[in-house]
Amino acid sequence: MQLTVTSREKTQLLDITAQIQEHIRMQGIASGICHVFVPHTTAAVTINENADPAVPADMLRVLNKIIPWDMDYRHLEGNSAAHMKSTLVGASLTIAIDNDRLVLGTWQGIFFCEFDGPRTRQVLIRCIRDE
Repeated sequence: MQLTVTSREKTQLLDITAQIQEHIRMQGIASGICHVFVPHTTAAVTINENADPAVPADMLRVLNKIIPWDMDYRHLEGNSAAHMKSTLVGASLTIAIDNDRLVLGTWQGIFFCEFDGPRTRQVLIRCIRDE
């Protein structure tokens, strides 16, 4: 499955948990694993708290402070900070599926991380059933 995600900010975390869970439901996967991959060099995917919107905002604030946009980067496109954030956070996740559901903690959600938006991006989702 390919999920299309549209960001509206330069840096933004978008909760994609429900869309991935719906894919699992539609595929009828009771048990297995779900692999989520972002095929972009200036975006990422992560798991963190999705109950309080302050958490993703705080995460972005810290990433933007650690890796600022206005350093003396050499990359000519002007988005070196986004490349670094993507590498730091990571391009993929693998999550267990049990009882037709992603195995996530009570407060956990899956976030698409936009570091060079606004853009329309793709997230690839592949689920494998247990035998």
